[in-house]
This record gives sequence, C-alpha cells and structure tokens, in this order.
Amino acid sequence: MQLFLMRHGEASYQAQTDRDRILTDTGRYHTRLMSNFLNGLVTEFDLVLVSPYLRAQQTWQEVSSHFPEPRKWLVLDELVPSADPALAADLVRAYAEQFKADKVLVIAHMPLLGYMVSELVRGTEPPLFATSGVCLIDVHMEQAHQVWMKAPHNIS
Repeated sequence: MQLFLMRHGEASYQAQTDRDRILTDTGRYHTRLMSNFLNGLVTEFDLVLVSPYLRAQQTWQEVSSHFPEPRKWLVLDELVPSADPALAADLVRAYAEQFKADKVLVIAHMPLLGYMVSELVRGTEPPLFATSGVCLIDVHMEQAHQVWMKAPHNIS
C-alpha cells in the first residue's frame, strides 16, 4: 500500500474553536500546489480518510477537485490533533485492508501525523509536517518505510 499522509493547509486562527478554523487563501493555494504535485505521481486514491475538523475537510475539498472520486472516503474522529497515533495507524491499516485499497490518502493534523509516521515506520523520529505537507509511506505487511516527505516550498 502507498500511504500518503497529508497535513491540512494553513488555517486562520479566527474561529470560536480549534475545530472550526478555516483555510486561509495561502492554505488553499499551497494545497492546490501539493494536489498538482500528487497528481503527477498518482492518478487516483482508492481510500481517503479525513479528520472531521473544518480545515481538514476544506483541504480534502481542494484535493478532491484534482482527482477522480475515490472508491471510498470516510471522516474519522480518530484523526484529530490529539488522537492516539497507534489507534489512528491501526485504523488506517484496517480500513485499507477492508476496502482492499492500494493508494490511501489521510488528511489530518500535527502532532498526530508525525507520531503516526513513528508508529508505522519503526525507529523513526516523528517528523514535522509543514501545512499542506505530504509524506509517502510504503507499507507491505508489517514492514513500512518512508519514501519521501514534501512541502509546498520544496516540490519540483
């Protein structure tokens, strides 16, 4: 399985709650840049898992306009910033297996994403994800390795 972990785009702090923060214009622009980059690597996603927070939902809306409809996409409460990374990683694997997904996109938050990388790729320190940043992890059975990590400022 190719697992693409993506952090939401840059979000405004002008909101009643963290859950309700919206993408900024820069966040939308950077997400479009990353979507175009991803589109050069993968033609479609089999499964998309998204945080329920508004900025992650808006990031998915932007990304989805660059790809065909995935076979399945779900909103998971276990993908919020303070979620348990071991549980989140296990859920991603379980859903990928259930839907026989080879190309999986997860859109979530820091610090969860960094800790998920550590859960999936044993011995790896949690990386920092830039907003709109993406990490590709190649997962086969119980083995996983990080292929690359990109941000809007270092794609080419």
